[in-house]
Amino acid sequence: MATANMISTKVQKTAQIKEVKDRFDRMSSAVFLDYKGMTVETATNLRSAFRKAGVEYKVVKNTLVKQALKDVSYVSKLDSALTGMTGIAWSYEDPSAAAKVVKAFKKDAGEAGEKLQVKAGLIEGEVLDAKRVENELATMPGKDELRAKLLATFQAPLQQFVRLLQAPAQNFVYALAAKEAKG
Repeated sequence: MATANMISTKVQKTAQIKEVKDRFDRMSSAVFLDYKGMTVETATNLRSAFRKAGVEYKVVKNTLVKQALKDVSYVSKLDSALTGMTGIAWSYEDPSAAAKVVKAFKKDAGEAGEKLQVKAGLIEGEVLDAKRVENELATMPGKDELRAKLLATFQAPLQQFVRLLQAPAQNFVYALAAKEAKG
């Protein structure tokens, strides 16, 4: 009976490791968090904020993360982040989404937000310390901001072209108005 239980546990752990590895393979960035001291209500609010931003958040055992990332070169740089309680927020589309949610949550949640601590971040295989996550990753323009900038870049030449086309007619109106004023 004990052997069947051990096999079942081993199968579950293998599945969990595969699931965590899959998340790291699909992500554009990840933020490692220490949530110690947060109330259930605060943690629920944080999860809700992550969900709204399209970020997946999960509390994961450090040993499972180490097993899932054993084949990647940066896992040793995450040793200091993979101690104590660890929650991981994975962003799949917008690399700055998780960091922005954390920054806003810490600001808006007051004393409860202060208990949420950033341990590290991960983007394109580069491990970021907590300061870089909050100062660089959280301030990167998001997907929608980049789209707006791109759209503005595309529209600028067209707007200038329209102004050039309107200039002769406008100048003619100004000339008529000046002649009438002299009149």
